Amino acid sequence: MTTSVEFAEERVVLLADSGEPVGTSLKSEVHGTSTPLHLAFSLYLFDADDRLLLTRRALDKRTWPGVWTNTCCGHPQPGEQAEDAVRRRVGQELGMELAELTCVLPDFAYTAVDASGVMENEICPVFSARTLHPDADPLANPAEVMDWKWGPWQDIVSSVAATPYVFSPWAVLQVTALAALR
Repeated sequence: MTTSVEFAEERVVLLADSGEPVGTSLKSEVHGTSTPLHLAFSLYLFDADDRLLLTRRALDKRTWPGVWTNTCCGHPQPGEQAEDAVRRRVGQELGMELAELTCVLPDFAYTAVDASGVMENEICPVFSARTLHPDADPLANPAEVMDWKWGPWQDIVSSVAATPYVFSPWAVLQVTALAALR
């Protein structure tokens, strides 16, 4: 299992408004009250019964601790392909392997500020995948994920619409966009 020290040493790719890379920063230093635009990704992982794996962010997370969100989020390392980053991160956070990985919202971007004043400012392509092992449950890394649940897609869409404050702001926007596609 990867330790929090290894996570802290990760670098993120900084972006110009056009989406072009302009540099890098330590992941541990990039999120603050005036976070620069940077590259990220989000993953929505479905099982063989078309249930989505939701995760609840650990209470030690810098942004939106304790809220429910999509399966996994992360940042590609400099020079790392987004698909490789998704596979790496879902292994680190949930100990899972993916099949049928597809970018479903390639141009998704958002800015949000949490209650502590920390800003997210990301170009964040959204991916969908299936579990490689259909009956596998996650082995959640407690530094990242405090809880998880498989849920029927339509129930999650309804929950996000009825109680958006329970979910991360990016998940609210992404679930709404994905529901329109499905």
